[in-house]
Amino acid sequence: MDLFAHSWSALRATIAELHDEDFALPSGCTGWLVRDLVCHLLIGAQDVLITLVTPAAAEPTRTALSYWDIGATTPTGDDPLDALIVRLAAAYQAPQLLKLHFDDVASAAGRAAELADPDRRVATRGEILTTADYLDAYVLEWTLHHLDLIAQLPGEPEPPAASLAHARHMLEQIAGATFPSTLPDRDALLIGTGRRAPSATERDELGALADKLPFVLG
Repeated sequence: MDLFAHSWSALRATIAELHDEDFALPSGCTGWLVRDLVCHLLIGAQDVLITLVTPAAAEPTRTALSYWDIGATTPTGDDPLDALIVRLAAAYQAPQLLKLHFDDVASAAGRAAELADPDRRVATRGEILTTADYLDAYVLEWTLHHLDLIAQLPGEPEPPAASLAHARHMLEQIAGATFPSTLPDRDALLIGTGRRAPSATERDELGALADKLPFVLG
């Protein structure tokens, strides 16, 4: 629960400091500009709000780890939902309008998470999780997208170290793989999810694991 708040606050703070021209830069998500990614995060915050007020009585069907599936192909940006995000983001026209809307919804999602009962069961996407597991799953989401956000923005703050370490541990558990200890958390996440290719030295360090990459989460 604390890591959710920590990672979400850091991501929100980075978006709040973006300049208008930053919104037109490519993000780390294939086919999306920074403005498109911010729009996606706005919808993510909305999903958090909806899920936290959708209680369930049945036993959980997923945990923070099994919430994620490993896909077979790397996203190309051509998915209809990805294209919808681009159109929605463009409709804001002025970056400040998107920032204001994001801040309103993101702040509410953060408050809702702080007030939530960690043991309460909630329903989302046809699955049931405890609130704690649901929010824990989003630590991985927020951390990866924080890296996506600053992909072309050198000097912007990276995700908190605790979030990076936790996200790496989650990815390793989900994928059933362990990255070399010599690989920093940030690089393990970027390489592990296909956000960048490993260097020759990194491929040597990865060994047989290099042939299994990337792990595409969905």
